Amino acid sequence: MKNILIITLISFYFVGCSQTPQPLAQGTSEALSKPIEEAQKSTQKVIDDGIQKPLPILELPNKKVLKVCEVMPQTQLVGTQFGFLPEWEKENFQEALAAFVNSCQTTKTQKLYSDLCHRAKESKDAKAFIEKEFTPYQINADNGDETGLLTGYYEPQLKGSLKKTKVYKYPVYKTPEDLITVDLGSLYPELKKYRLRGKLVDNKIVPYPSRKQMNPLNGPMDVICYVDSQVDLFFLEVQGSGRVSLENGEILYIGYDNQNGHPYRAIGKYLVKINELKIEDVSLQSIKAWLEKNPSRINEVLNYNDSVVYFKESKRPASGALGIELTPKRSIAIDRKFIPLGSLLYMSADVNENKFCNLVVAQDTGGAIKGAVRADLFMGHGEDAMQTAGKLKSQLQLWILLPKETEEDGS
Repeated sequence: MKNILIITLISFYFVGCSQTPQPLAQGTSEALSKPIEEAQKSTQKVIDDGIQKPLPILELPNKKVLKVCEVMPQTQLVGTQFGFLPEWEKENFQEALAAFVNSCQTTKTQKLYSDLCHRAKESKDAKAFIEKEFTPYQINADNGDETGLLTGYYEPQLKGSLKKTKVYKYPVYKTPEDLITVDLGSLYPELKKYRLRGKLVDNKIVPYPSRKQMNPLNGPMDVICYVDSQVDLFFLEVQGSGRVSLENGEILYIGYDNQNGHPYRAIGKYLVKINELKIEDVSLQSIKAWLEKNPSRINEVLNYNDSVVYFKESKRPASGALGIELTPKRSIAIDRKFIPLGSLLYMSADVNENKFCNLVVAQDTGGAIKGAVRADLFMGHGEDAMQTAGKLKSQLQLWILLPKETEEDGS
């Protein structure tokens, strides 16, 4: 059994993109062949039907590591095979490929997967297409850990009005006109995924007001509508998009537009810090229940999160950072510092003591989603989606599916 495990491990290849890869010689890499040769010496033989066979030396083409690292420069990847992915044969491949094709509307997905988007639309055998055209790589954390955290999110529905009243008094803000967003990558290529937000004061960019500093407001701001619950509005910001049922019966779709530049801080952690909740009990439901029982402390708790989200009207239900409608249990939010938006991935998690494995597409981001092995799974709209998403907190494994041309020598 130990021999089989060693064989399995060394038949894979490791790509550490968080460090600049050294150029590899054509054919076998000296850097990788040495540890494999050592493993061969320690294992000595493989017994298959009583016949001794030597272990194969891993061959790594010159441009394989380099090309993959261009796609994901901050991420550690371990090459694997589809047969090693948990529950792979149970996947609904046609449904998963449809979600991928839907994501192909966006330039980010098209850029990453090139002509695969076009060929995917015409594929009649989704499983065969995926296995032929892609290679899976397990995503590891900076410390080499292959597990991370999966949470869930949903599309909330609030009650609101286009006019402020005694009932509908909490404003859903548009992006302020004086909020400045600086794409640091345009000035410093090494910071291409970082943005600076603030406002201009005496020709200097200063931090934009935090949530606490905006209460009371320091000046007029554009408002989309008003809602009846301060707590529900806060969680609308956390979810990133939602629906507002207006007094006249119309449904107003709103989605993320911008943010005030302050880092997101989880109020669940604050409630644990002040000994109001136990860490194992923190969920959307438990936080809401605590706030309902302690209305006099709502501002104290909500203001712990300095981040404020600004919205825009949308013509469709929940859409993520790619601007396309999210698909329940197929769309995830990721940290784009590590994973490109538009990526096709495979995830495995234990949810309610059951194995949950799905092909998913990275179609969204979130202030709370930090790290390489970290994802927020979109659960849909409605009460059931809220209940499931609010309680979802599970250990996660992630694999990214990259096109085979990413790893072909000379491509």
